[in-house]
Amino acid sequence: MNENRSVALSDIRNIGIMAHIDAGKTTTTERVLFYTGVSRKMGEVHEGTAVMDWMEQEQERGITITSAATTCYWKEKRINIIDTPGHVDFTVEVERSLRVLDGAVAIFCAVAGVQPQSETVWRQADRYKVPRLAFVNKMDRVGADFFNVVKMMKSELGANALAVQIPVGKEDNFSGIVDIISMQTYYYDSDALGSSYRKIDGVPEELSDIVSEQREKLFESLSDYDEDIMSMFLDGGNIPLEKVYSALRKAVIANSIFPVFCGTAFKNKGIQLLLDGVVEYLPSPEEVPPVKVESVKKEEPFYVTPEDKEPGALVFKIMSDPYVGELSFVRVYCGELKTGQQYYNPMTEKTERIGRLLRMHANKREEVDVITSGNIGAVVGLKYSTTGSTLCSKQKPFLFEKMNFPEPVISVAIEPKTKADEDKLSFSLEKLVKEDPTFKVRTDDETGQTIISGMGELHLEILVERLRREFKVDANVGSPTVSYRETFSKPVTMEYKHVKQTGGKGQYAHVVFDIIPLESGSGVKFEDRTKGGVVPREYIKGVEKGIEAASFSGKYGFPVVDVHVALIDGSAHEVDSSEMAFRVAAVNCFREAEEKSVPKILEPFMKVEITVPENCVGDVVGNLQSRRAEVEGFEDISGGLKIIKATVPLSEMFGYMTSLRSQTQGRGTFTMQFSCYKELPESIRKQKFGIIY
Repeated sequence: MNENRSVALSDIRNIGIMAHIDAGKTTTTERVLFYTGVSRKMGEVHEGTAVMDWMEQEQERGITITSAATTCYWKEKRINIIDTPGHVDFTVEVERSLRVLDGAVAIFCAVAGVQPQSETVWRQADRYKVPRLAFVNKMDRVGADFFNVVKMMKSELGANALAVQIPVGKEDNFSGIVDIISMQTYYYDSDALGSSYRKIDGVPEELSDIVSEQREKLFESLSDYDEDIMSMFLDGGNIPLEKVYSALRKAVIANSIFPVFCGTAFKNKGIQLLLDGVVEYLPSPEEVPPVKVESVKKEEPFYVTPEDKEPGALVFKIMSDPYVGELSFVRVYCGELKTGQQYYNPMTEKTERIGRLLRMHANKREEVDVITSGNIGAVVGLKYSTTGSTLCSKQKPFLFEKMNFPEPVISVAIEPKTKADEDKLSFSLEKLVKEDPTFKVRTDDETGQTIISGMGELHLEILVERLRREFKVDANVGSPTVSYRETFSKPVTMEYKHVKQTGGKGQYAHVVFDIIPLESGSGVKFEDRTKGGVVPREYIKGVEKGIEAASFSGKYGFPVVDVHVALIDGSAHEVDSSEMAFRVAAVNCFREAEEKSVPKILEPFMKVEITVPENCVGDVVGNLQSRRAEVEGFEDISGGLKIIKATVPLSEMFGYMTSLRSQTQGRGTFTMQFSCYKELPESIRKQKFGIIY
C-alpha cells in the first residue's frame, strides 16, 4: 500500500447522488451525513438548513445548483459523495460529476417514478458506464407505488432493475422494509422519527408471495454470475449470504443489474440499509476499468490505473471561494498530489504548483498534505487550469479524455449600474466563466453591450444573483434573447485571392473552398484536400483559423453551424505569403460562399414534458399549438395526471410557467431541455428580422 495512503483503495467509494429535481437527493445526502457522523444535526432543504445546499440561492430556492463534494465513513469505508443538481439548466454539473465517479445512487420519487430529468441523468450515467443502485424515496407520500417505479425503470430506462427490498405498507402505513436477500424485516420506530429500527428474522405473512416472486427474479439474474446460486435456490438449500453479495456486486459493477432499495429520507427510513448497499455493491477505484489517456508525445493512447506511480489528476470543477480564493476540484486517478509539489498541465504547457490540498465536507474543509489515487479533493493555488485540465508529471505527460459541454441557448444583455461596478463586472464574469463551461460572455460588435449566454432562464437568473451577492456587483439585465444560428442552404464552391502590394513586402493568399451543409449538431468541420503542396503546410493553420473566425458571426450576425469546409486548391507566393494572409483569404472566401449559398436562420427547439391534471389537457395542448409546438404524445401517470410530450421553439417558452399555472390552477409543472436547431419559418423570419430570402 502507498505509504501516504490512510485508507486502502478497496475501502474507498466515489459516488454521486443523482435524480430529477425534487426527488429528494439533497435530503437523502443530509441523512447520509447525519448517520455517518459528519453532521450532528439533520439539515432540511425546506428549512434552508441543508449542509450540501450551502449557497444562499440553494437554501432559498430549495434546489441544488452546484455539485458539492463531501467525505464520510460507513463500516470503515471512506465514501466521497457528490450531490448533483436535478434541474436541467445545471445538467453540466451532473455531466462533469459522472465523469469522475465510480458509482451512483439514482433516486426516484415513489409517486412520480421515472421523470424527464431522471431519464436524462440515467442516460448520462449509461454513457460513462457508471454502476448504479436505485433508491425509491418518499414511500410515505400519498400515491407511493414501489413496484410501479421498478416497472417504469424497466420500460422507460431499459434497465434490468431488480428489487432487493420490499416495503412493508405504503403512504401513511409505511412502517418497514423486507430485505429479500437476508429474509429479514426492519421495522422503524415512529416515536424516534424513524431513526431507529428493530430487526427480526423472517418476513410478514402477507408479503411472503411477493417476496418469493421477487427473490426468484433476483436469483435467476444472479445465476449468470454464479451457477451454484440457481441450483441451490431450486433445491431449497441455504445459500451463503456472502455468495449472493459477491455475485450481486459483480453484476452491479458490470452494469447488468440495478438493485432497487426503498425508504423515505425525510422520515429517516431506509438510509442505513442504503449505505450498506453502497459499500457492499458499488465498486472501489481498483474495481473500475483502467482510464484511457492520450499521450502528449503523439504515441499510442494508453491506460492508467490507481496502482501507477506516475501522478495523474483531472480537474473536473472550478469554484470561487470567498475565503481561500479559487478551488479546483480534482479526481486523482494515479500516483498522488502533494502540497508544495509542481505538476505539469499539458493543455496550457504550464507548470502548476500546489499551494494547499483540501478534503471537502460540503462548505467545510480539512487541510491535508497529500491526496492519493482513487480520491477526490480540492486544490488551492492553480493558476492555469480550467475544467477538464490534466495534472501530471512533465516526464510522462498525458491528457485525460476531453469533457464536452453543450452550447448555450439563451442570452441577455448585462450592464453595470455604476462606474464603480464596471471593472468589478468584467472581473466577476471572468471568474464565473472559469467555473461554468456552459456560461459564455461576449461583447456585441455593433452595440458594444456585454452579452451573457447560458442554458436557460433559471441558469442566467442565478448567475446574475451570484454577481450581486458574492461579487457585490449591481447590474441591469435586459430581456432574454434566443441564440439563433445560421447555416448554408446548398453546397458551394468558392475561390478567393487576397493580393495587396504596399511598396514593401506584399500580401498574397489564394484559396478554393468546397462547402457542403451537414446535418444538425455537426458543427463546423475543416478538411485539407490540397495535393502537391499548392498551399504550404505552414499556412493551413491560418486557413483553419480564418474559417473559425468567419463562422463565429455569419451574414445575419449569428454563428454559422453544420458545414463541412474542404480546402481543395490554392496557391502561395514565396515572398508575400504568410499565415495571416491566408487567414484573411479564408475569412473572405467563407463569407462570400455563405452569401452565394443563401443562408438559412436556425432556431433552438426544446424537448418539453408537461405534467397536468387530466381535465386540463385540452387547454394546455391548445396553448402549446399556439406556440408552434409539435405535440409528440401523451402518457398516463398515477394521481389522475397526464404527461404531454412536445418539442417547442425556445423563443415561445419565455414566461410559460405563468401561463401553465393559470390553465391548471397551479397544479401543472414542466421541464425542458435542448433538443435541436430547426429552420426558422419564413413568416417568423420576416416578422423578427425583416429578412426575405
